[in-house]
Amino acid sequence: MREGLKKERGFTLVELAIVLVIIGILLAGILKGQEMIKQAKVKRIKADIDAIVAACYAYQDKYGYWPGDNPNGTGSGFYNCGNAGTGNCADGYINKGSEYEGAWKELYGSELLNGNPHLSGEYNLAKHHPWGGKYLFRFGNNNGKYGMYIRVEDVPYDVAKQLDEKYDDGVYNSGSIETNHDYNTPGNRNMYWYAF
Repeated sequence: MREGLKKERGFTLVELAIVLVIIGILLAGILKGQEMIKQAKVKRIKADIDAIVAACYAYQDKYGYWPGDNPNGTGSGFYNCGNAGTGNCADGYINKGSEYEGAWKELYGSELLNGNPHLSGEYNLAKHHPWGGKYLFRFGNNNGKYGMYIRVEDVPYDVAKQLDEKYDDGVYNSGSIETNHDYNTPGNRNMYWYAF
């Protein structure tokens, strides 16, 4: 019986150390990979905003109006605020529900952004960001700032803070990037990008 016990052998400290080092390397790689994915999503939000703003300016240069505020439409037949009866057509702003929807239809219909102009309803037309929320055209007053902006819905608070710090002043209620709440507590935020 003693001979049987002598033949059985456990792991040496060196073998255990090697296994722990391998596990540590794998965990570090996984965590680094997750951080890289998160940073790619953060960069995509900025890239999406830039693409939407560039498309709006290109539309304005081509047709003389903001998308959704064009009384003539683009000839694409997807939206014409003059026919929509908005009451504020061609006033120089995208500033009413039907114009918000019309802006997406016109940007897609004029092929300045990829999307389906045949859908109905702003929430069906609006693009999604990587965390599942939407980009929406808005006009109004936030934190004392008044004007046309893009609202980015349901952004994690740490991502909103990072974007604000990188591309603006890092203060939630000032500058060209604002949110509906400070960055001190967890939860999602709505971001207001005054890019026009």
